[in-house]
Amino acid sequence: MNRPELPRRVRRTVAVAVLALCSVLAVPTASSALPVPTAAPPAAAAAPAAASAATTPVVTWAASADRLDAAVPARTHRVVVHTSAGGSALRIRLSNAFGEQPVTFGRAYVGVRASGAAVVPGSNRALSFGGAASVTVPPGGSVYSDPLPGTVRPQSDLAISVYVRDAAGTATGHRMGLQTSYIAPGGDHAADDTATPFTQQTGFRYYLDAVVVDAPRGTGAVVALGDSITDGAISTSDANRRWPDFLAGRLQSDRRTSLKGVANEGISGNKVLSDGAGESALKRLDRDVLSQRGLRTVILLEGVNDIKATPAPTAAQVIAGYREIIARTHAAGACVVGATVMPYEGWREWNAGGEAVRQEVNTFIRESGAFDGVVDFDAAVKDPAAPSKILPAYDSGDHLHPNDAGMKVMSDTVDVRGLRCGR
Repeated sequence: MNRPELPRRVRRTVAVAVLALCSVLAVPTASSALPVPTAAPPAAAAAPAAASAATTPVVTWAASADRLDAAVPARTHRVVVHTSAGGSALRIRLSNAFGEQPVTFGRAYVGVRASGAAVVPGSNRALSFGGAASVTVPPGGSVYSDPLPGTVRPQSDLAISVYVRDAAGTATGHRMGLQTSYIAPGGDHAADDTATPFTQQTGFRYYLDAVVVDAPRGTGAVVALGDSITDGAISTSDANRRWPDFLAGRLQSDRRTSLKGVANEGISGNKVLSDGAGESALKRLDRDVLSQRGLRTVILLEGVNDIKATPAPTAAQVIAGYREIIARTHAAGACVVGATVMPYEGWREWNAGGEAVRQEVNTFIRESGAFDGVVDFDAAVKDPAAPSKILPAYDSGDHLHPNDAGMKVMSDTVDVRGLRCGR
């Protein structure tokens, strides 16, 4: 098949990234004679191979796993991701956390995204799992691919293609991607460079929940644990304008910090204490946050969905949830930065009682000393003339979620030096 010629400007733009991934060594293609390895059970999911003495495994991209729609076999998902940290030895983590049945991934590839579903010709490379092209992941389980030789640039778009050979029941993935991904419904097209077979578009990110690279030794990662505000609701799609995206750009350009990886673990509608839109922050903490490679600091922005719920918990109950997250994160050797709950008067569920709880919770975040640091998102986005409301310049229009300008202000409010503690 003839491949379409990329425009000259696009060729220049991606040339450096292509050279990086084109250094990847070839991996044997799938064969019916190859055994299909089985992923580790949920309690003992395989970790990435150890980095060399000169490097550190660091998460460069992540998205919280959740229940999606029905799992469909014999189709290929092409998920577009935007890296934070750069590095070598890329590996991906595939999740079947919410599946009731095993899922078999026939092949997986990673390449530099050109545009849409197209991959830069020559950059698409096969991944392996325990040396084989295919892997079966049990219900509740996850699996890392083997390290892929070559380098990945920071702040770059990758297209990760996964062929689902066999699946049934519920698919696992991330619901609100705010990034178009693609589906080829007609079989295995993971190795295809062109967009032609990828005839369907989706905002879901099927099965992929983390990407890891080996970064220079001492490099660390920040995990943003949150709800729809962290997930980027109402920010511009396909533009990477969530507040953690802006933060990743700041960290990458700041030579004073060794924190370069950013994992966005936001779920729209998520709560600290109870399940609903995704499992509660307390329940998903180990899988979505503490398991991330290179974790140094968690920024916790959760609570507004608890506060505006009916019935709503007390401030003391929300604070108790915070204390548990802090204790478990400290036990894992990481810092926790508390983010104040942002104003939302004008949203349909706002009431004076909830506002009182929000103020009490924010007082705890600012003054208790329980957190290793504080980022005052409330102060950054509130309207000084009406402190229970978002400043109109930062309001997306629904009075709860910031617009792109508000997302950037949130990132700018984070004190990069305050992200490190003595743990």
